[in-house]
Amino acid sequence: MNSSGNEEPLSPQQAAALLAFHVEAGVADFFCDEPVNRYALSDAAAPEQAARAAETRPGSREAPRGPRPDPRGEMAPSPPAAPASAPRPASPSAIPLEDAQAAENARILAARCSTLEELREALANFEGCPLRYTAKNLVFADGNPKARVMMVGEAPGRDEDLQGLPFVGRAGQLPDRMLASIGLDRSSVYIVNTLPWRPPGNRTPTPAEHAVCMPFVERHIELVQPEVLVLLGGVSAKQLLQTGTGIMRLRGKWATVRIGERDIPALPTLHPAYLLRQPAQKQLVWRDLLALKARLTPPSA
Repeated sequence: MNSSGNEEPLSPQQAAALLAFHVEAGVADFFCDEPVNRYALSDAAAPEQAARAAETRPGSREAPRGPRPDPRGEMAPSPPAAPASAPRPASPSAIPLEDAQAAENARILAARCSTLEELREALANFEGCPLRYTAKNLVFADGNPKARVMMVGEAPGRDEDLQGLPFVGRAGQLPDRMLASIGLDRSSVYIVNTLPWRPPGNRTPTPAEHAVCMPFVERHIELVQPEVLVLLGGVSAKQLLQTGTGIMRLRGKWATVRIGERDIPALPTLHPAYLLRQPAQKQLVWRDLLALKARLTPPSA
């Protein structure tokens, strides 16, 4: 506050810090100056109050409703109401045209990559996914690219974003212990995520973000050529198996992922971050790990 009691304008440094705070918290849009408690609104009243808030917003582009004076001073009739648009399909494939084009560009770029280093460079230079502009680092992969097992997680979290590696921090220590329980470690697996950049504030990724990044994931798998895929969590299982079935019904059941000209056995299981919240479910993952071990163990002579 200054001496007159008015708020002083933010300095450029303060404005940048405030913007960074909102990005970190996951804030993506600002709609109006006056808050609207949508939890207190009925379904019928919500659109009406939201429309009123938009009309009172300074600089709003929405024209006020009702008759408008024409240049001759007469009252022109209101334009007819636009017909209600059909609801967008819930399918993840129904994404905006610009995102569909970005996904096609990603597929073309990924197909040109013949090595993992070329794929990493293509991702680092890819501008079709806005997540790259809010993330601190590209999270490409970790582990041994010549391993028999490739583990596919979901989106990077805060620790992964800071270090540029998948599954670090608390959520990373747990899979290390899980692998050790069946005689494996990070040198005997290869780990990637369905998204290489962290969504702001760890928010849920959008279908468009997944659609844009999946060509790189599929090419990643194609270049590594793993013997077995382990799908960590519902997001990676749904994306690679192309299903809407929940992870609790998918886990522990072997499935097949078609990548290029290969059919790869895939085992969905629970995500380590979920196990941190629900430690009682570790017994289910233990069964899945035993199934993985049995798959990797050659039959005795």
